[in-house]
Amino acid sequence: MGTVPIFRKRLWERIVEALIHFSGWITLIILGLITVMLFREGLPIFSYTNPLSFIFGTTWLPVSSPPQFGILPFIVGSLVVTFVALLIAIPLGVGAAAFLSEIASSGLRELLKPIIEILAGIPSIVLGFIGFILLAPVVQSIFHLSTGLNGLTAGIMLSLICLPTIISISEDAISAVPKEYKEASYALGATKWQTIRKVILPASSPGIVASIMLGIGRAIGETMTVLMVSGGRLSIPTNITDPMSVLTARIAIEINNASFRGLQFQALFAMGIVLFLITLVVNIISDLVLEKQKRRLGQL
Repeated sequence: MGTVPIFRKRLWERIVEALIHFSGWITLIILGLITVMLFREGLPIFSYTNPLSFIFGTTWLPVSSPPQFGILPFIVGSLVVTFVALLIAIPLGVGAAAFLSEIASSGLRELLKPIIEILAGIPSIVLGFIGFILLAPVVQSIFHLSTGLNGLTAGIMLSLICLPTIISISEDAISAVPKEYKEASYALGATKWQTIRKVILPASSPGIVASIMLGIGRAIGETMTVLMVSGGRLSIPTNITDPMSVLTARIAIEINNASFRGLQFQALFAMGIVLFLITLVVNIISDLVLEKQKRRLGQL
């Protein structure tokens, strides 16, 4: 009689294992198909212009005669906006995570966590409206600019999009630090601040690094918010308060007007390839940093 439940349990385990393998392979297949489509549609542009001219060119005139495709202003704009966003989001996100996990009372924690989740659920176009109506005039007034639609405004709004990811994952990583670490620190006479700074944050650094890398990916891939508040200038920005355009926004603006598989269409897909490669590099760096952190912590 006892063999039937055991058989059913093993059968159920095999079914679940098969479903997990199936899900993994389906994910890889979908990613592979997306990659193939992206490269198939984007690579033909390089029969018209060479890759170096495409990446390092500073002139984007897709409908001129002859058309010119230089995406360096968009790459620089994407990097500037992402840098500003992370400069704001990383200290705020990690600090908020440490506060929620180690300092806030249980009641305050239960109040703040849903607010963070609500922030993560706000549509990016709504944040774009907020930036356009509320933040842009403030930035324009403070810095005495001709327009508040610029890289600084876009970076600030983008930081709000990155914050929930960084806070949630960092808070989970900090909460997972064994209590023995904290108790040993307190036993040695360390204060709460010293314990957080010198014990808890280093011990949870792999999770924090992972949250930051996910935040970078979220920032680079954001479209609508940046499209609405970055200003859309096609030249290379020289200051964070300059209007600028980013890769995702330029693709969104022009894809509907590009003739199917024409030069502009191919150039926009080639922009997608550049975004894909940037994201791939970020993920590789993330994996290397995480492995290094895990090895370092394992040697402590």
